[in-house]
Amino acid sequence: MDATGWIVQLLLGAVGGNVGGALFKNLSLGTVGNSIAGIVGGGLGGQLLHMVMGGAEAGAGNIIQNVAGGGVGGIVIMAIVGAVKKAMAKA
Repeated sequence: MDATGWIVQLLLGAVGGNVGGALFKNLSLGTVGNSIAGIVGGGLGGQLLHMVMGGAEAGAGNIIQNVAGGGVGGIVIMAIVGAVKKAMAKA
């Protein structure tokens, strides 16, 4: 994977984390927390999708994988971290 793919995954992860924070207000970590969780999720989600789907040729297919993996990964990791934080606050 090239540097552009990583940058797209991480940026879309940050966006996804903040979208997730807006969708799941009770799990939101704040703007900075959502962004950090989203960046981590974007990197992980993008790599996971790349491994599962196989390395697409450079072009539209690869960009779609980066966008989908980064954005969805950002939302998922933000929601998981938010749920864990909320559960720990109750304990």
